[in-house]
Amino acid sequence: MATGNKEIVRRALEDSWQDPGVFDELISSDYVGYDPALPEPIRGPQGAKDNFKQYSDAFEGAHITVKDQIAEGDAVATRWEGRGRHTGELMGIPPTGMEIVVEGLNLTRLRDGNIIEEWSNWDTLGMLQQIGAIPSATAAQTR
Repeated sequence: MATGNKEIVRRALEDSWQDPGVFDELISSDYVGYDPALPEPIRGPQGAKDNFKQYSDAFEGAHITVKDQIAEGDAVATRWEGRGRHTGELMGIPPTGMEIVVEGLNLTRLRDGNIIEEWSNWDTLGMLQQIGAIPSATAAQTR
């Protein structure tokens, strides 16, 4: 079961960039996702697709690569890396053309082959620094 759960989570993270319909297949209707970058939890497959769309629209060639996974029971911990070029507006930030690389960790719970709950923690600050929305620590020190 643990190996199957890891594959489900991997597909949701990696394959969704080519086919957002994967969310309808893998995410439960009662899914709740928590991300400290968001003011409210993500709910259901449509909520996951809406959240995903803001990033897929903003980053050309965006993709996620799963780096490590550990599974126990109904839980999967995943370390991932995301890449893309900022070519569209993101949360009011105009496109910069900058390449980004961010890392993140997700803890995902599954039931009956569907993702039901997820906690994401990723380098939002690093992404904002890489697209120039906020200064990096080095840039701030030179001011």
